[in-house]
Amino acid sequence: MRTRAVYGCSGTALTDEERGFFAETKPWGFILFARNIVDRAQTRRLVDSLRATVNDANAPVLIDQEGGRVARLKPPEWKERPAAARFGALHGIAVEAAREAAYLNARLIAHDLFELGINVDCTPVLDVPIEGANDVIGDRALSHDPAIVVDLGRTVIAGMIDSGVLPVMKHVPGHGRAMADSHLALPRVTTPREDLSMADFVPFRGLADCPMAMTAHVVYEAIDPRRPATTSPKIVNEIIRGEIGFGGLLMSDDLSMKALDGTLGARAKAAQFAGCDIVLHCNGGMDEMREVAKEAKPLEGASLKRADAALGRLAEPEAFDVVAGEARLAELLRTAA
Repeated sequence: MRTRAVYGCSGTALTDEERGFFAETKPWGFILFARNIVDRAQTRRLVDSLRATVNDANAPVLIDQEGGRVARLKPPEWKERPAAARFGALHGIAVEAAREAAYLNARLIAHDLFELGINVDCTPVLDVPIEGANDVIGDRALSHDPAIVVDLGRTVIAGMIDSGVLPVMKHVPGHGRAMADSHLALPRVTTPREDLSMADFVPFRGLADCPMAMTAHVVYEAIDPRRPATTSPKIVNEIIRGEIGFGGLLMSDDLSMKALDGTLGARAKAAQFAGCDIVLHCNGGMDEMREVAKEAKPLEGASLKRADAALGRLAEPEAFDVVAGEARLAELLRTAA
């Protein structure tokens, strides 16, 4: 039986220790970072070797390929893609052009991933940033307007799925007001719940049919002043599953981020207790992964059903002319420029 975890690995090929650990612990999936990637052939070999450890040719292999400053596939091997904010800027000029551009960009990103065997992309970012917030979100956000985030987020999700890659919306229920980078510290948001509901929650509520979502390591003091969303049963059950209405697979953001405290095992246990279906550990550190593995529960029950439902939305890519898509996207982005 697989366990409720996604792990990274340390380099461009698996070590014997990593092979043994993954075969023993049987995680649900894996995640790649720039440290794991050299070129197409090497990346495809690594993806195949990860899946071989759990004897599953369709095991989820994740990546953060948003475009802009968050991109693990980099030039010159892969084409640089624009940050999400470019599409929001275009939306202010020409709505239909922005929708088409966001869709084409998602298809082109997913095309690159599908070639490598990567079947999950941790995008779109549906956070709604406010003026003065920490720049950890910044131009990764589609817009400062929740309605535009919903509009363009929908096309990104469609573009991913149409190209055979599953999207993960993040960071539910909203990271846009954070005054700290959750990689480095725990952000605390003091905004009243009604204001959060009318702005931050709107994109996630509007796109609640996305197959997967990733939590925010953010405390929302009006809802749960003690725990960040990732480890808060109140936020997961009352807000994410309740008010937002998300019924898909819920994964934690990276457990090794400094926003969380306690041991890695305690973090994994708390996130699962709160209601995360999957816990995510990214840095490839074996000692930390072993701590997480001690607490990662078997993937069964409602979490297994949600995982199977998400993977059930994987399909062969629809026909797509990549050359024509690149040319059309460039033309549309010139409108924004």
